[in-house]
Amino acid sequence: MTPLLVGLDVGTTNVKAVVYEPDGRAVARATAPTITHYPRPGWAFYRAEELWDQVAGVLGTALAGVDDTRRIAAVAVASMAEAGVPIDAAGRPTADVIAWFDTRPQPQAARLDAVVGADALFARTGLSLQPIFGLCKMLWLQEHEPDAWRRTVRWLNVSDYVAFRLSGEAATGASLASRTLALDLRRRRWDDGILAAAGIDPSLLAPLVAEGTALGPVTPEAAAATGLPTTARVAVGGHDHVCGALAAGVTEPGTLLESLGTTGTLLVPIAAPLADPALGRQGFSQGAHVIPDRAYLFGGQFTLGAAIEWFREAIAPGEPYAALIAAAEGIAAGSDGVCFLPHLRLAGPPHVDPRSRGAYVGLSTDATSATLFRALLEGLGFEARGILEPLLAFAGLEALDDVRAIGGVTHNRLLMRVRATIRDRATDVLDVDEATALGAALLGGLGAGVYPDVPTAIAALQYGRIRIEPVAAEVPVYDRIYREIYSLLYPSLAPIGHAIADQQAAIGRFSSYAAPARSGEGRTRPVP
Repeated sequence: MTPLLVGLDVGTTNVKAVVYEPDGRAVARATAPTITHYPRPGWAFYRAEELWDQVAGVLGTALAGVDDTRRIAAVAVASMAEAGVPIDAAGRPTADVIAWFDTRPQPQAARLDAVVGADALFARTGLSLQPIFGLCKMLWLQEHEPDAWRRTVRWLNVSDYVAFRLSGEAATGASLASRTLALDLRRRRWDDGILAAAGIDPSLLAPLVAEGTALGPVTPEAAAATGLPTTARVAVGGHDHVCGALAAGVTEPGTLLESLGTTGTLLVPIAAPLADPALGRQGFSQGAHVIPDRAYLFGGQFTLGAAIEWFREAIAPGEPYAALIAAAEGIAAGSDGVCFLPHLRLAGPPHVDPRSRGAYVGLSTDATSATLFRALLEGLGFEARGILEPLLAFAGLEALDDVRAIGGVTHNRLLMRVRATIRDRATDVLDVDEATALGAALLGGLGAGVYPDVPTAIAALQYGRIRIEPVAAEVPVYDRIYREIYSLLYPSLAPIGHAIADQQAAIGRFSSYAAPARSGEGRTRPVP
């Protein structure tokens, strides 16, 4: 019997389960929207039991499409980073799971700056100091929910928690650990000095093992809940973007992964972590790849698909995405002088400004919704160029050998063409079924012995690619707009954004570094 591999992707927007052949062909899948709660502006959280129920549900649905579940050899989990599940001695969650984009740990980040220092933290962890990271969330829970904190014996990343529910074993890999602000990135071990300065007991953190390490078989309880056979091995998974890089074959310096979903990621593998503190000051971070002896540089767009979703809901409610894209195709490059600054959550690298605000500039009565939508797509492309240029400089790369793109937003071919044209470099959109889940499945296959090593696993994959070429006539148009207009938007508008953010914070209406404010609770919606 040919073995099958299951990859789970627990993401910001959706929870997915995909069953693969060893060559990467998907044979069954299921998706459910991630349940996200928004109790007040700037706050967002998940409930661990709801996440588990969603995982069990999508697994059951996907496995119903498998002819013989005894073929399932392994399962592994990729997940969003920076969100942790605190559990007690019985494995029960002690508190809600603070979402990666939640604003509340800002004071805790400031205290870490005071006791350790941003440059020192960067030198040891590879991360610029931001409140999204796990250590800041631990400190918030310690301060604001002391009863829950006293009962907490382990802090697990979301991927690790799901693997724990499947296998009964707790462990984590370096790719997720490197997003906690507590990992010594060069040595790939927990940094006792940082933890001591923060007042966190190292025993709270899970043992570190290599991604793809087998934890054990699926427990009978998990098998009953999910439909997985007890013969399947559970392996350690990893950070969703980095699992996607594995599936895309982005493992060597000189290659770029664009992982494009609710948010956007530009990821470049590097041989070893870098020491230049300017990298951290500009908001770039480093992390551990899911393969041994490889790190990566990382720059994030905090609103990508989320910006497109926002536009549709706020400006063109009910309009099909295909119609929006078709109308924008009819607008010339440059959007008739309208520019968009896509800081709907915050300014990411190289500025790192949680009080920046998004803006349309250059509006006139001639502007239509098609103009505004094209300007939004161009703004996202300009922002990506603003991230990529310093990222490559830090990596010591004059040019890229290969650009590969994955994620749901790659289906927006206009956006992909705009991005390729703005940076004047072709992009290969990989025709792969759920790259993040596939990367997790590959790690499962390593744990179960389906593949002897990473190169063999990558070489086994069979998927096509679609090359998106720059539009030659538009390259100089976009280059001039980027240099003469877009690059001036943030420095010109930052003081205004700061004043607005401060005013809104003073009256309790909005908190910086937040997702778009929503009242009550609800489910997130899929992003194109």
